[in-house]
Amino acid sequence: MIRALFLLCAATLFTGCTATPWVAPYERHYLADPIMGFERDPVAAKYMNHVYEAREAARGAEGGSGGGCGCN
Repeated sequence: MIRALFLLCAATLFTGCTATPWVAPYERHYLADPIMGFERDPVAAKYMNHVYEAREAARGAEGGSGGGCGCN
């Protein structure tokens, strides 16, 4: 009885590993929700990140290259 239950559970787990994803990679952008973002304004956040990288590039803060003058 225990062996049959174990085999049933193992078969269930192994068949779950063979399932293909229901969402194709090119359809995943439909599931992206703006509420999942960390920033309220993504354009302003991207600009501020660019300014931060330009200022701190001399030390390599974000791994960016270029000088500290902002002329990347």
